Amino acid sequence: MIPFLWLILLTHIRWVNAADLANVQTSQVQNIFILAGQSNMSGRGGVINHAITWDGVIPPECKSNPNIFRLSAGLTWVKAQEPLHQDIDLSKFCGVGPGMSFANSVLKRDPNIGAIGLVPCAIGGTNISEWARGGVLYNHMIRRTEAALRGGGKIQALLWYQGESDTVALEDAKLYKFRLRRLFKNVLHDLHSPTLPVIQVALASSIGPYREQVRKAQLGINLPNVRTVDAKGLPVGMDYVHITTLAQVQLGQMLADSFHQTQTTQAVLLPIQESQHIHAAAASAWLHSIKRLMLYRMHGTKIVKRPDASPWNYAGK
Repeated sequence: MIPFLWLILLTHIRWVNAADLANVQTSQVQNIFILAGQSNMSGRGGVINHAITWDGVIPPECKSNPNIFRLSAGLTWVKAQEPLHQDIDLSKFCGVGPGMSFANSVLKRDPNIGAIGLVPCAIGGTNISEWARGGVLYNHMIRRTEAALRGGGKIQALLWYQGESDTVALEDAKLYKFRLRRLFKNVLHDLHSPTLPVIQVALASSIGPYREQVRKAQLGINLPNVRTVDAKGLPVGMDYVHITTLAQVQLGQMLADSFHQTQTTQAVLLPIQESQHIHAAAASAWLHSIKRLMLYRMHGTKIVKRPDASPWNYAGK
């Protein structure tokens, strides 16, 4: 990342300390989603004139909803509206991203899920190595998420779209899978959420020649909690990097579909796990009954207790 962008980040990112956490407003937000990665997660849909203007077009699928909030740079829950990252990703103009389409789609599928809180953390132009644990971007994401949790609620998923910057250098593309796996593992560990669903996006575009190497790494990540939504084929804008507004709408819906699948899977697994406990308890009770019966033997027409009183010494007498 160029030094100028670091200066912007350090100037505008509000660091979280004890006083900041106290400023987070308690709200009805129940379902928290982290939005992280680079510019296509931040949103460049509708950004025109060499990335210096946003056309202001908001599709119906991305409209504000009284049950959708976002965590502002000031760490307060505010009404979510496009552009979601306007006070977070300050290096360029932000436009439409997948976040609002995702949230509206989740609510449409399950109106009873409760209020949704989006935590924008994406920064355009960033390399996966810049998201390493202990770095500016990683710490910013973790601290914003921790701040979001202070008002109650639960982290439901991490939505991740990044990798275009890692298509430029072959070495970055080769290391991408290792770095991505490490990032996801670190996030789940540091948020104390080992089963947190991670939904990542496989690249639709790139700024370098090694897109397929990065895509291969993304599609082959093979971690138990990670799902991959493939953006290949979604319309890309005139800069050949950022997907269009309508593509962002579609991507948000794809992410919502994937999240719904994680919920369905969990709903299926829970009864199975519970039934396993029930079956284990039944087997234990049956064994206990057998052991008690073996303490006794028939004596004529009467059942009498065996002298040795040991169920495992029964010799069939």
